[in-house]
Amino acid sequence: MKKGYIVLIVIAIIVLGIFFWFKGSYNGMVNMREEVAAQWSNVENQYQRRLDLIPNLVNTVKGYASHEENTLTDVVNARAKATQMQINLDQLDEASIKKLNNVQGELSSALSRLLAISENYPDLKANQNFLDLQAQLEGTENRIAVERRKFNDVARSYNAYIQQFPKNILAGMFGFTPKPYFEANAGAENAPKVEF
Repeated sequence: MKKGYIVLIVIAIIVLGIFFWFKGSYNGMVNMREEVAAQWSNVENQYQRRLDLIPNLVNTVKGYASHEENTLTDVVNARAKATQMQINLDQLDEASIKKLNNVQGELSSALSRLLAISENYPDLKANQNFLDLQAQLEGTENRIAVERRKFNDVARSYNAYIQQFPKNILAGMFGFTPKPYFEANAGAENAPKVEF
């Protein structure tokens, strides 16, 4: 009789141990996936902040540099393209990150050319509104870099967690997939050329 109870207690302990391990592992993956989603949202918010600053900057420059129409058009077109680029976290993969990097890189390049115009227009360069917008844009670029780095950190932790044995088995059963990282665009180590 005593052996029967001991066996039942041991089996119950093993079953409870397995249950709590599954529960903890699954809930850990869910929490980490939500951290990745929240950080992705922070990256998108900073990109949106930059997109919101651009029309004011373009309008300010337009008043001083009306014959720089090509540069202004390039910025407006790059902004429109970046605005249309929406990536859902579930669709986030290396190809979509690369496409987002390319679109944002085109926008950054167009903005660099727009900001370089100020060198040819002393009145624009002295305009307080332009200076404020330029400072906000520079701050936003820094925020974008910080949020992208934070996203990479959170994604790395999540990816490592779901790929560890035996959690990788559980991750595969419930559809937890690795998230890609932001990487520098090819040629990013070279300074952009600005020509007029």
